[in-house]
Amino acid sequence: MKKDTDAVVEDELRPEYDLSQMKGAVRGKYVERYKAGTNLILLEPDVAVVFPTDEAVNEALRLLIKIARDSLPHPG
Repeated sequence: MKKDTDAVVEDELRPEYDLSQMKGAVRGKYVERYKAGTNLILLEPDVAVVFPTDEAVNEALRLLIKIARDSLPHPG
């Protein structure tokens, strides 16, 4: 059975949503990050004060990884 592509879609948007006030919205703004498999992490406010950027968080985590690896006993 063929779909009726000419069917009129009823507008379900509620009247309280005024699209004329939505300036600067960009469709698909983060699609490339999503495709790349980016993990978004929400920091607690007290942690975000100390680590305000993704670079700061990554640097701290890399240091923690290094410390953890260095503290493991070396075989031999």
